Amino acid sequence: MPVALAFLFLLAMAWPQALRASEDVWQALRQGGTIALFRHARAPGTGDPPNFRLEDCTTQRNLSAEGRAQAQAIGAAFRSQQVPVERVLSSRWCRALDTARLAFGTLAEPFQPLDSFFAGQDQEPARTRAVRRTVQEWRSNGVLVLVTHQVNITALTGIFPGEGEMLVLRPKPGAGFDVVGRVKL
Repeated sequence: MPVALAFLFLLAMAWPQALRASEDVWQALRQGGTIALFRHARAPGTGDPPNFRLEDCTTQRNLSAEGRAQAQAIGAAFRSQQVPVERVLSSRWCRALDTARLAFGTLAEPFQPLDSFFAGQDQEPARTRAVRRTVQEWRSNGVLVLVTHQVNITALTGIFPGEGEMLVLRPKPGAGFDVVGRVKL
């Protein structure tokens, strides 16, 4: 069997499972009591320019046109899937806040523990503890949306997400959380 044909066969076999996994994630969100953890949408580059200022978006790495469209698509997907979003917390970095605002409008609010620690690894333990506590304490029929950065998500979950990728978390009774699944929007 030619390699290309074998690849297409494997892709065809995996596609229904990927769709089903995605539907299971959306169902968990519709049921509520979950957390949608996002890496900000497409913002070309890595880290921030030297001497960036948190209060001045022109000094930061920002969303591209593709990233802005991706953030809007995230919001559209949540609306079409009828996900009951109750609260949206975001890193104060412009690319994260813009993602949250373009997707979820006025629900978006800055939350310092979600700020990037890419250039300040000494801040990682305290920020990760604060976010872990926020996730573990979420008790609601709605969904908590968190918009942050790759380093923050990897520190919390051990997963390296793509830009605009969502991980769905479910708090465990007592302590900890489960990763229900992930969806690239």
